[in-house]
Amino acid sequence: MTSKSYAAGTGGSWIVVVAAGVAAGLQVWKVPPALPYLRHELSLSLVQAGTLLGVVQLAGMLGGLAVSLLAELIGERRCLSGGLVLLFLGSASGGLAGSAAPLLASRAMEGAGFILVAVTGPGLIRRTAPPGRFTTAMGFWGAYQGISTSVGLVVGALVLQMVSWRVWWWGMAVVALAPLPWVLTRVPRDDAGGARGAAAALARIGRTVRAPAPWTAGLVFACYTLPWMAVVGFLPTVYRDGGMTGSWPGVLSAVVGAVNAVGSIGTAALLKRGLAVRAVVVPAFALMASTSLLAFAVDWHRVPAGTAWQFLCVVAFSLTGGAIPATLLRLIGGLTPTGGSAPATMGLIQQLFNAGSFVGPTVAAWLATRTGGWHSTWWITCGCAVFGAVISLGLGDGGASSRASKSATAGAVR
Repeated sequence: MTSKSYAAGTGGSWIVVVAAGVAAGLQVWKVPPALPYLRHELSLSLVQAGTLLGVVQLAGMLGGLAVSLLAELIGERRCLSGGLVLLFLGSASGGLAGSAAPLLASRAMEGAGFILVAVTGPGLIRRTAPPGRFTTAMGFWGAYQGISTSVGLVVGALVLQMVSWRVWWWGMAVVALAPLPWVLTRVPRDDAGGARGAAAALARIGRTVRAPAPWTAGLVFACYTLPWMAVVGFLPTVYRDGGMTGSWPGVLSAVVGAVNAVGSIGTAALLKRGLAVRAVVVPAFALMASTSLLAFAVDWHRVPAGTAWQFLCVVAFSLTGGAIPATLLRLIGGLTPTGGSAPATMGLIQQLFNAGSFVGPTVAAWLATRTGGWHSTWWITCGCAVFGAVISLGLGDGGASSRASKSATAGAVR
């Protein structure tokens, strides 16, 4: 399948794709504000709650490359549309769950829908965003998780004061399906290769998998998403465990998610100036490590206005972290080897990204259980930050802007 770098007359379609990404991300972030209610009604342990947060990432952890093959064969628009349908079905069925097992199964279905959207979104943006808006469009795509995090946490915190978690699940099912008519009418149709192109598609994917750059970028991505999910996924629970009541845990956590989106969109403006990868990623990891160390290693209960200071540390952690996905997503075209597949590059990166998202909350919950509190969370954040900063040096010194823009305007991006 040959994708076009930009289809005339589709300049606003990238907004539709970002909206679909936000709708998909909301299915991930509808869980944290509902965890106290789920744990009470379904008798979930803390580790089970962590698994519930991460299981939606399981499909992405296992099937990113399979989705890239599907995108090569039937087209990215069809994959994204199918993903929205699966998200709807998963959320609707999850609202009927009477125990942990069917709820986890419904979350796995949502995970399959999420990975279909997440893998195909960047390619569709590449096809529909005008060259002059490409960096901005990818900046917004890099921010979709932060946007969905903030919206999901604050709206969930308010809605769950009035309705049950089941009604919240069914409402989110409607939200998941809402972008579909817009996708079908605004995003250009696919020009997929079909069954005849299967061998060629597999060859392109094989070239991509054998290249080191997508693996390196995926590992760097995982080093970002593992600690970020570990912190933000449990933040409402951390605040409730600290004695905070009402909607405040959700509202404050939403602010943390929102600033991540601000960091991602703001980084897009810096990338236009051709900053080197290490000039963005390494400082971002260093700041994530230092701010998370302050947030969790310090006993803020002994400090006047300690909760406010801890909150500011977590805000800085999330804000600086937003620079990492914005930079890596901007590089996808340049990371794809000659004769390779851009969907496969995104699929491989997404698999590693989702592996971090799956492992992060579970490890954080396990550590909190073993150590008697959330103070040990910095072990995860600092360890991942150091490893991510080191391996990001393997991505080279090339300017993010020049490499991605070259890919965006080249004729045969696959």
